[in-house]
Amino acid sequence: MIPELGLLDWLSLCWFAVCWMGYNYFSRYWSRRSSRLQNSVHAYIKDWIRVMHHRDLRIVDTTIVSNIERNAMFFASSSLLIIAGLLTAAGSTDKVINFIAVLPFVAEVTREAWEIKILLLVLIYAYAFFTFSWCVRQWGFASVLIGSAPLAEDESATKEYRRAHGHTLAEVIWLAIYSFNLGLRAYYFSLAMLSWFLHPVAFVIVTTWVVAVIYRREFRSRTLRALMAGQDQLGATRAGSGPAKSDG
Repeated sequence: MIPELGLLDWLSLCWFAVCWMGYNYFSRYWSRRSSRLQNSVHAYIKDWIRVMHHRDLRIVDTTIVSNIERNAMFFASSSLLIIAGLLTAAGSTDKVINFIAVLPFVAEVTREAWEIKILLLVLIYAYAFFTFSWCVRQWGFASVLIGSAPLAEDESATKEYRRAHGHTLAEVIWLAIYSFNLGLRAYYFSLAMLSWFLHPVAFVIVTTWVVAVIYRREFRSRTLRALMAGQDQLGATRAGSGPAKSDG
């Protein structure tokens, strides 16, 4: 089956793997030098937990976690449905090949090569399912930590304990967001792989475009600039509120 893939198919598949894995490493490396979307969210997570420790009713906090957790559950269940659809499409290979053969600018594909492409798509969505399901578990851990957070009037909870609890909760939430982000990347790159069914050159072009889109959203988006501006304003407000409290 493997020799059925042509040279262009192998080259485009290698480029796809390099772009996906390479961008994951690049994102972690470049985030140390430049602002990244999820790192900016991390700062707001710390502010959220700090505010949570000063209130006794945690209904708002549990509602936030439940809403975000449902998003991960939606993508996890969608991944299973997509896998079922792909397996169904694998059973109708001959009909699909005959259908796309009459389309313009579509490279000729054999039955074996088509099945290999379907299998790779199934593996991508299986990876997405495990990533999103792990994200759901992490949000479950975050819910437990929110439930174990000391109350505002609990005098037995020291500042060190509150600080350690807040740090742990912030890390768990950030890791859940990171897992969700990895699952979304799998969806983005799976859309790029769909172009492989048309032509290997289109596969290379669309994969490169997906990397550019992900990079722009993580490092150059207006959402990131808005979050960074909000952090600067919060920092200035805290810096300005410190002396006012001491004067009072």
